[in-house]
Amino acid sequence: MEIILKTDIKGLGYKNDIVSVKPGYGRNYLIPQGFAMLASEANKKVRDENIKQAAHKAEKVKQDAEELANNIGELELVIEAKAGESGKIFGAVTTTQAAEKLKEKGYDVDRKKIGFTSEIKMLGDYTAVLDLHREVKKEISIKVVKAE
Repeated sequence: MEIILKTDIKGLGYKNDIVSVKPGYGRNYLIPQGFAMLASEANKKVRDENIKQAAHKAEKVKQDAEELANNIGELELVIEAKAGESGKIFGAVTTTQAAEKLKEKGYDVDRKKIGFTSEIKMLGDYTAVLDLHREVKKEISIKVVKAE
């Protein structure tokens, strides 16, 4: 079943993308939640017109994302976590904690746009990917240290 996404959905696509999904996922979840609409000919024409009108605005959003990525530069976040003697932390470091640390540094990035390359359950150095725009991704390093 082909649908047109109304919002960005991680792992599926970005707004205005036409994607194929299983019929149950589309009919029972995406469409009722308002995340997508059927990819009928009429809806495709509406989508094309919306893309034309939003092209200028989209370029501005992309420039803002590139500017934010350049401003972040080679930033390293230091996140404190309670940990045992072996270095295993209690729980895990979450995207919410990373978003809060970025906010402290003056960068407002939504937690949903942050992804880790691996689960953070031990002290050490890790990499996070900021999905600032469909064409702008930025990697930052995260250092997890033991909380005193």
